[in-house]
Amino acid sequence: MAELNTGDSGGKGGKVRSKKQNSKVDLTAMVDLAFLLITFFMLTTSLSKPQSMDLGMPKDVPDKEQTPIAQERTMSVLLGPDNQLKIYMGKFDEPIEKPKDVVYGKNGIRKDIIAKLKSVPEYMGDPKKGLIVLIKPGKKSNYKNLVDILDEMAINKVQVYAIVDITKEEEKLFDK
Repeated sequence: MAELNTGDSGGKGGKVRSKKQNSKVDLTAMVDLAFLLITFFMLTTSLSKPQSMDLGMPKDVPDKEQTPIAQERTMSVLLGPDNQLKIYMGKFDEPIEKPKDVVYGKNGIRKDIIAKLKSVPEYMGDPKKGLIVLIKPGKKSNYKNLVDILDEMAINKVQVYAIVDITKEEEKLFDK
């Protein structure tokens, strides 16, 4: 409990002097309350949870069992050094659209992905046959760029995408 002690001299007569008050405040209850509040807030708050994106990994499939894909549905995204980004449609040897430089973000790669998400099912004549994106990080690309592209896949709700190895010919595009 809090208490306030005052020094009282019971003397009589004489000069009137101002009383000096000797004050003492017991802070035991305040300390108890502080620890109770700290404990309460520690137990009721939730700690920050790490943000992660689910990434489904396929089983190892032998080369002879791979399914052929219509090249009209395939967009390849090449990640190069120094935040460079190139895309093309179809096979590298005979592309439907030649490789072009794009930038990251809503005014770059996102516009191209949105356009292809609309045009590919129309071209294929079947809404179930949508865009397939092949993400090909180069040896000199950085991890942040790969995460940015995976974020674009999640933002644009691309149903089918895969991370595959880049070929030597595709890697040479960044040397120019």
